[in-house]
Amino acid sequence: MTTLINYLEFLNSKRTSHFQEFKKNEEFKRLMQAEKIKTFFQPIVSLDKEETVGFEILNRPQSTALFPTTEKFYDYVGQSDNVFIVEGFLRNLSLERYAEQLDQTQGHNKRLIFLNIQPQVLADPAYRSGKTLEILSKYNLSPNQIVLELTEKEAVIDYNQFEKIIENYRKQGFRIAVDDAGTGYNSLKTLVYLKPEFIKIDKSLIRNISDQPEQQHLVELLLEFALQSKTEVIAEGIETLSELRYLQNLGIQMGQGYALGKPTPILSSGYFPLTKFPIVSPSNHIYGAK
Repeated sequence: MTTLINYLEFLNSKRTSHFQEFKKNEEFKRLMQAEKIKTFFQPIVSLDKEETVGFEILNRPQSTALFPTTEKFYDYVGQSDNVFIVEGFLRNLSLERYAEQLDQTQGHNKRLIFLNIQPQVLADPAYRSGKTLEILSKYNLSPNQIVLELTEKEAVIDYNQFEKIIENYRKQGFRIAVDDAGTGYNSLKTLVYLKPEFIKIDKSLIRNISDQPEQQHLVELLLEFALQSKTEVIAEGIETLSELRYLQNLGIQMGQGYALGKPTPILSSGYFPLTKFPIVSPSNHIYGAK
């Protein structure tokens, strides 16, 4: 009898979890509409030249009871079977809305465009079939402008195979950035294997860095690695003047964060805290292009 009761309790717990997953899947389907996704553009600036060099495109779904934050939504996507569908949808939406902004603003047509991509998506044949190149051509954008920013919701398993996949993208003109560097083993391993063109240092290492010797040491090590690898470094989450000045003195090439420009639905150049004037870069070249 005890075994039967335990079995029934087990079935009930499974039923509850399955129903919860069903509700999340239904909520996810409702959110996968363009009008329920807001797109923002956050400027990335050169810390030595004090000029805007590009934008990270951020897509934020409507907040719901099951997905109260953007992080919750993307955590679900990364662990579901929908990751390829979502990435394709958001890639198209990002480039479409970026192109719309180019038509409405001045001087941004040659900026770098950072697109957040989960690593497993790049291995999908549908993503490698040239569809992205078709979309870029449609909006008169160049692969040399596109930086595929790898977000590690799911870790890379086979680095040797993934390295070959990345090389295929590089041959087409795309470049690679590793996001959240310095926060875990996987991101550091990715740096060694993939040798990205850009390393984005996680904001947790940047917060109050001028007063934190341990953070300073780790950022210095990442910068040294980047210099030896001919990789450019982007400091994320810069929010104060002291953080900015420390990073400039250290030699960090680029940065993004509220101190330099918040994410906005309109393409807007970044600014430096002391001047508050837009950081405008020449519009006739692609920053950092090979």
